Amino acid sequence: MRGDNPPRFVLASSESEFYWRSGADGRLRIQRCGECSRWVHPPGPACPFCHSRRVGPEPVAGTGTVATYTINRKEWIPGFTPPYVFAFVELDEDPTVRIGTNIVDCEIDKVEIGMRVEVLFEESGEWHVPLFRPAGTETS
Repeated sequence: MRGDNPPRFVLASSESEFYWRSGADGRLRIQRCGECSRWVHPPGPACPFCHSRRVGPEPVAGTGTVATYTINRKEWIPGFTPPYVFAFVELDEDPTVRIGTNIVDCEIDKVEIGMRVEVLFEESGEWHVPLFRPAGTETS
């Protein structure tokens, strides 16, 4: 947990359960199509590009770039004390794959579009929620 905030909200489906559990070993996994090799996120039952049902999780580097972000200054989720940063991160493997996440371990006024980031996981019960921090940030 980060600070005094409650556990993060996770809405897992049969297709996305791997995504929320895969951080247990510190590796981010994204769905990939076995037919056309495209990365697929958010996870679903079939590839949105070629419609194959041969999709499954594969590990990725867990690095990327902030594509866009917003600073939430209002308490939209009870218990999540503002301000905090919500961002879409483009993965290095495929910049068309964008993950909605929080940027942590960084002052909010230091976040910028194009910032290099890396994944870390916050354990929330049985889930491992992928968050991102500036690349090269030392853990405390």
